[in-house]
Amino acid sequence: MARQPQAQHSSPLPEPATTTGGPALQESSGILTIDLGAIVANYKMLHARVTPGECAAVVKGDAYGCGLDQVTTALTRAGCQTFFVAHLSEARRVRAIAREAVIYVLNGFSAAGGQGFVDTYARPVINSLIELAEWDHFVAATGFAGGAALHVDTGMNRLGLSIEEAAAIAAHIRSESHHIALLMSHLACADRPDHPLNDQQIRQFREIRSLFRGISSSLANSSGIFLDASTYCDVVRPGIALYGGNPTPGKPNPMKPVIELKAHILQVRNLAKGASVGYGATWTAKRDSRIAVIAAGYADGVSRAAAITDGAKPREVLVAGKRCRMVGRISMDLIALDVTDLPVSAVRRDQMVTLIGEGLSVDEVAAQAGTISYEVMTGLGHRFHRMWKA
Repeated sequence: MARQPQAQHSSPLPEPATTTGGPALQESSGILTIDLGAIVANYKMLHARVTPGECAAVVKGDAYGCGLDQVTTALTRAGCQTFFVAHLSEARRVRAIAREAVIYVLNGFSAAGGQGFVDTYARPVINSLIELAEWDHFVAATGFAGGAALHVDTGMNRLGLSIEEAAAIAAHIRSESHHIALLMSHLACADRPDHPLNDQQIRQFREIRSLFRGISSSLANSSGIFLDASTYCDVVRPGIALYGGNPTPGKPNPMKPVIELKAHILQVRNLAKGASVGYGATWTAKRDSRIAVIAAGYADGVSRAAAITDGAKPREVLVAGKRCRMVGRISMDLIALDVTDLPVSAVRRDQMVTLIGEGLSVDEVAAQAGTISYEVMTGLGHRFHRMWKA
């Protein structure tokens, strides 16, 4: 894929180091540690898998909650040359670091935001015939040569031109003034290898690619990379796999874990048999118990959706290396844990407990909460002290 010209020379990136952000540790809910070295290792593994094709990086949603600036810096240093974001505001931040990268904006083009694409030298992903008409008019009026991607819907049924629409404009797109640098689609069920929609989308994208010869193409997301080589095309676009999420559900995770989340204990208290915990009294002690209350809640991204009730599937936290169950409803700032089975000396005020990490993976945490790792990671609040390890 051709690189765009740059008016400014890139400056050397800073050497890797452990950095911190957010509130001071002693003033925070806890600590979120992001292993940038693991992100780089995951990127290199995925890149090697699809070589000689290109491996881009999806860094939308603050790099899936891992820090857009820090992750972009690490991946640029690792050789990543193409980034995908959702919004122009994210593209601006990527451009400030990756001065010579190609940056695609997934949420499309509007005439009102045209100058932003010029300012950042970013490429919109064209998602409809209306956007394409506005894009063509903008290019003709401004002479902007930054390029764009054309998104064809092969079965996701969200954004994108239909197969019929894409086929009808193929001859126009191949003209010298099209400024379309990438043809792309998005797999809906790649995390379920046996789903029939995968073969349907791969076949349809292969057919539409034949009408756009000479233009680079992209289909595979994280899970798509692990289907087979028919999804690779010219560029793959991993997202969650870069950040340690399992792109092969039901199988061992091939990716290195990236995040560790800890919160501190505010209080340890004794609870008599028959006493309840939290709003709504949804959990009642069936024995004399000890409860540890920790400084994290739904304001920090710990999902409240699955209320913790008597008989419910346990949601767990590691205390002194042992799994302990959350009890009562999760509130805005607090979670209660049943630590009755741990020695009294093993649980104390100000001790850190692990919500993600030490074998409690982000995918398992998500499953316990009835959601997915994407939501867990992007929802982690900014009341945590953050540490990025090189």
